[in-house]
Amino acid sequence: MGWFEAVEAGEMLTAASPYESGRFGVSVDRVTVSAAAGTALPEVLGAVKASQADVVVLRYPAREVEWFAELAAMPERRAILADSLVYWRLAVGTGSRPEPLSGFRTGVEHEIDDVLVDDLVGDIFGDYGNHYCANPLFDRAAALAGYQEWARRSIATAGAVTLRGPDHRVLGLATVDHQKPVTEIELAGVVPAEQGRGRYGHLLAAVEDAAAAAGSTRLVISTQGHNTGVQRAWARYGFEPVHSLLTVHLVTV
Repeated sequence: MGWFEAVEAGEMLTAASPYESGRFGVSVDRVTVSAAAGTALPEVLGAVKASQADVVVLRYPAREVEWFAELAAMPERRAILADSLVYWRLAVGTGSRPEPLSGFRTGVEHEIDDVLVDDLVGDIFGDYGNHYCANPLFDRAAALAGYQEWARRSIATAGAVTLRGPDHRVLGLATVDHQKPVTEIELAGVVPAEQGRGRYGHLLAAVEDAAAAAGSTRLVISTQGHNTGVQRAWARYGFEPVHSLLTVHLVTV
């Protein structure tokens, strides 16, 4: 879910989710309460009750700790606590950039083969514990296919930031959304064989360069709360945490 919907939107957002509905074979609606919305629980409950979808994916600020008990008491839906998301941000130009790597190259690429994109996303995110994994209605393989499709769509629009090794193979990939003054990193990672070797910081530096070239002043990113390893990498680079939200699936009974 994007930065605007999670953090800046001034009101609760409700919408059908055709991509998820088509991929998983059940109807899905999304209800999102941002950090800035100030929406009260009765309005949220009303939106959930008005939905005819099989699953409502509700996201709301984690500070609203009392909401889940009310959601779980709804007789018409079963509430599944699916995940927590943490959002981080960095002022463009302030990152703690690593020293350049000899023989490695970074940059924005607009022509990346779809098969390569699928392979990279599968390698990097195949074991990623996203919110779909909490719900037996959502097949894990279909969820990964959704990430692969998302990456292809993003690259078709804005290209991707890549890290290539001395043999020119792509070792790291980041998809981005430039919505000036904010650039959001959507998916970013290094292939498993290169993890733990300092490569990720070089990918972040390349993304920061791309954000500056696009005229952005802020770089933002998010992940599941359990993904502490990558959050440590963000902290080392200079990102700071700014918002946390919860995801609840409300399934028709």
